[in-house]
Amino acid sequence: MTKRFLATAAFVLLSSTASVYATDIGATVETACPFGDCAAAISLSYLGEFVIPTGQMENGVEFGGISGLDFDAATGHYIAISDDRSEKAPARFYDLDIDVSAAGLKGVTVAKHVTLQDKNGQPFAIRTVDPESIRFGKDGIYWGSEGDAKVLIPPFVRVASPDGAFVREFQLPDGFAPTADKSTGIRDNLAFEDLAVSPSGDVFVGVEAALYQDGPNPSLTTGSLSRIIRYDGATGEPKAQYVYSVSPIPQAATKPDGGNDNGMSEMIALDDHRLLAVERSYAQGFGNNIKLFMMDLDGATDVSGIVSLAKNDQRVVPARKSQVLDLRAIGLTPDNIEAMAIGKAKDGTDVLILGSDNNFSTGQKTQFYAFKINRRPQ
Repeated sequence: MTKRFLATAAFVLLSSTASVYATDIGATVETACPFGDCAAAISLSYLGEFVIPTGQMENGVEFGGISGLDFDAATGHYIAISDDRSEKAPARFYDLDIDVSAAGLKGVTVAKHVTLQDKNGQPFAIRTVDPESIRFGKDGIYWGSEGDAKVLIPPFVRVASPDGAFVREFQLPDGFAPTADKSTGIRDNLAFEDLAVSPSGDVFVGVEAALYQDGPNPSLTTGSLSRIIRYDGATGEPKAQYVYSVSPIPQAATKPDGGNDNGMSEMIALDDHRLLAVERSYAQGFGNNIKLFMMDLDGATDVSGIVSLAKNDQRVVPARKSQVLDLRAIGLTPDNIEAMAIGKAKDGTDVLILGSDNNFSTGQKTQFYAFKINRRPQ
């Protein structure tokens, strides 16, 4: 039996019926009017979970670290990037066959992997790259590296051919490169996590949490100001920047002296101004919270000319956001979700697929969730 949750306010409001778990195939979560805009309504029905245990090998390479996912309409398969920093094997992406239909998620099969190449046509050397995101673009495969702030390696977005060869690189705006004194630029492990391509071809790249000059990381009481870069996909030149307000950390650590965090771990374009974003948090002793938000960039301030959001006297309007799904609130126990794709199921059903990064840890797993898309913004 299908259970329905309805949200008409800015955030999904789950009533006492939230005790009915979405682990039942067909359970539906609906946000009727995000931002008060009923044309932006979204409705998702749960199709199941599939897990690949840590340690599975594929052609002699350990599978895992899935941090980005996208659908290949030409093959019906998906590409998934691994965030292995060329430590277990050269940096790579996978071809996945995801067996999903309106009847449910039945399996995920690894078809092959493709080695990414640097500008010299060689596999990336150990710890020179940190792949985190991947999308199909008009002239190839767009993918992002988080960089490594500890050793001052900047983040980047590049275009690769289907065989992994370097094609071109997007321009990195001022203020994003890491600095030795941590006065400006990306924080370590909190950089280019998110990549989206709009129908018009514009490319959106988001940082997980605030740049040093823009303010602090999220805490239990305050959020963090993440920047989203909007690129002209054809030229790789930046067009604008927007602010996305990452929410405060939703859960305190239950382990004594344990840490916790929250950040934007992925996003995908629904149209040329509306995107879905994943906020992924972790609290030691508790685990992960995963929430999906719809954001709308219409009316958001272009902050590309603002050097520091923390030291700014101009009025800034961030992207509007509205929560559309909380995985724990509907009865799921998510792992480290960092990948998201909109695709087609075997029977033609429109689906949303989420995937987790297992960090190659035996205490984690590569986890996939599937949802049928009943309705999306018009």
